[in-house]
Amino acid sequence: MAEATLTLSRPDRGRILAWLQDYGVYAAIGVLIVVNAAITPHFLTTENLRTQLVQVAPIVIVSLGMALVIGTEGVDLSVGSVMALAAALLPLYLGYGVLPALVVALLGGAAVGLVNGSLVAFAGVQPIVATLALFVGGRGIALVVADGRLKDIRNQDLLDLGSSSIVGIPLPVVVAFVLVVVVMALVRRTTFGRRLVAIGGNRTASELSGLPVRRILLLVYVASGLLAAAAGVLATARLQASDPSSLGLLMELSAITAVVVGGTPLSGGRVRVLGTVAGALLIQLVRATLIKHNLSDSLAQMVQAAIILAAVYTARGESTR
Repeated sequence: MAEATLTLSRPDRGRILAWLQDYGVYAAIGVLIVVNAAITPHFLTTENLRTQLVQVAPIVIVSLGMALVIGTEGVDLSVGSVMALAAALLPLYLGYGVLPALVVALLGGAAVGLVNGSLVAFAGVQPIVATLALFVGGRGIALVVADGRLKDIRNQDLLDLGSSSIVGIPLPVVVAFVLVVVVMALVRRTTFGRRLVAIGGNRTASELSGLPVRRILLLVYVASGLLAAAAGVLATARLQASDPSSLGLLMELSAITAVVVGGTPLSGGRVRVLGTVAGALLIQLVRATLIKHNLSDSLAQMVQAAIILAAVYTARGESTR
């Protein structure tokens, strides 16, 4: 009888795990909002909501690139270092104008992505190993470029990028929204997106069917580098200072958490863009809740680790249903 009961309960367990993987992040955000509305003073004020959106924008942008990489069954540990590199490059070229400085910063991110993608696609290096090299080396390069010093940003055009608004919406939030729409269209509406998902689902079968696997992988890592550099630019503009020693620290943890909690499996073959955005928002709300109640940021990092474990367990349980 017990065995029959166990057999009957397995489909229910599988449905619960599938629901948690697809919608658990939205439920968690709802719970956090309700709890904060009850116990956190001024949480639902316009100013606080605006602050939370501005702070989450760089996480969203980095997580979009991470989602593309994880969709191919890879990972990019260098995103935090790319943010630092972009921040280090910006002050060097602001004398030529904000546009050339932005182009150079983005090209720096693309160059890191190109190296990562080449190692993965052509040299056959495991993604975690390939990107770990630039996780360490990238920040070192950034510190060398910046002479190891924090630099104040005095260019008004760049400062406006971090502080101005469009119809009352902060510009970093607008940029993040536009990039979300672009990446969603890329994944859902283009041949590139379909090929990306196919490669993550079965790379060997994709190669045998004639898909340009190496080119797709290369472009995915370049896109991740570009998006991380864009997040570094926005974070630098908002902080009004270039600090490569601390900018982007542990961003890879936040991005991986957002992607996995949002329903994109580490095994690849699927990319959930809106889920990734929700995952980033969940991370921001967790951190903001703890900080507003005078708890340390290190506790927020431990909570993120616990969330990753829960999300990976849920995905694993759903996939073995």
